[in-house]
Amino acid sequence: MAEIIPIQPAEPEQDKIDYAVNAIRRGDLVAIPTDTLYCLVADPFNLSAVEKVFQAKSRAWDRSLPLFVESVEQVVDLAKGLPSRFYLLAHRYWPGPLTIIIEASACVPLKVTGNARRLAVRQPVSTIAVRLLAQFGMPLIATSANVSGHPTCSEAREVLGALGEHLSLILDSPILDHRTATTVDVTIPKWRLIREGAIAEDELREFLGE
Repeated sequence: MAEIIPIQPAEPEQDKIDYAVNAIRRGDLVAIPTDTLYCLVADPFNLSAVEKVFQAKSRAWDRSLPLFVESVEQVVDLAKGLPSRFYLLAHRYWPGPLTIIIEASACVPLKVTGNARRLAVRQPVSTIAVRLLAQFGMPLIATSANVSGHPTCSEAREVLGALGEHLSLILDSPILDHRTATTVDVTIPKWRLIREGAIAEDELREFLGE
């Protein structure tokens, strides 16, 4: 059963960040509060950890796993080329509640992309997530901490009840903002809205001049 550790949202204690990163490096799953909801985070380049995420969530194997990234530059290493729309959107809305779907490069494990070579990436606002990314030094799987098809979790105890047996650690802190991230796909000639959330479709169309 997962260990629950309280952590400060604005100024996360370094020893707790270290503890969480060490768990991730071991291939364990960790649940963290973010700027939108509780997420499962794991090492996307550790195939054992990737399988644990799919099993914990009862997630279909053909569904990709989204990643948190520390910067736009980090995405360049994950992508098979990036269209101009990606840079426009990322520089305007990151860090923030916008997930962008890109074409993944060969360096990204095929399982992470749902065998489709497409990858959803986002730069989070949450200080806890930002500190974890900086300490880990690489992108992190960041998918909602719930069983697929079930309600998302906004409290540590909810995560424990839903997924506790699959996790080694839950960082306990309030969610900053309960809005859902907007998701857009820029892998096609004309971008496509996948899910409307905190950023409205009309705003995106106006920004992109479409």
